[in-house]
Amino acid sequence: MGDFFAEFNAPDTDLTRPAHDFVFTAGTPALAGHSARAYLFGRALGEARGLRPGADYDDEVLLLACLLHDLGLTDDGDGDGDQRFEVDGADRAASFLRDRGMDGERVRVVWEAIALHTSLGIADRMRPEIALTHAGSGADVVAFGADALPDGLADRAHAAFPRLDTGRELTAAIVGQIARKAHKAPLGSLPAVLAAQAGVTVPTPQWSDLVAQAWKDAP
Repeated sequence: MGDFFAEFNAPDTDLTRPAHDFVFTAGTPALAGHSARAYLFGRALGEARGLRPGADYDDEVLLLACLLHDLGLTDDGDGDGDQRFEVDGADRAASFLRDRGMDGERVRVVWEAIALHTSLGIADRMRPEIALTHAGSGADVVAFGADALPDGLADRAHAAFPRLDTGRELTAAIVGQIARKAHKAPLGSLPAVLAAQAGVTVPTPQWSDLVAQAWKDAP
């Protein structure tokens, strides 16, 4: 692997270098490569929409969000609480950046971008750093919007970061977490949908039961 920052003109800063090294240490090669490609595809999809990096949005924040967005699927970021992997990853990324002196407002944007990156119909309505983290990660995993990428970019990205069956590995990581910790699949979330499709049983309340039991003693 060459120098990601030089080869792709990515923001090379005292925050992005450690974040890049961290994800390539904490994550598997497939997860780390996906995280790098998510930035390349997200930035390009933004440019296709007329969004200029560094002018219309904070390019460093976008890169940090993309690099760190799947930390919740690593041993380092897999929390023991009752949170889905996206929120665990957002929390771990926020602590990583705060420890390195990033200001609170920019940390908040990274947190929101990561926490919302699987939220169809929501993330794309948010500020560019959040919307493009969602777009880039989606383009890489399931090719959403990939027809808008410039010619040759996907080939360059895959040459630098081979796919290594990324989609299957990420899915297996999400479902594997849920098999060990059912609370990782809250009602209505992408993890819950993937678990159901994989045949992993998760205790899930019926919506009709929740509605029927709510406020039973109220007049």
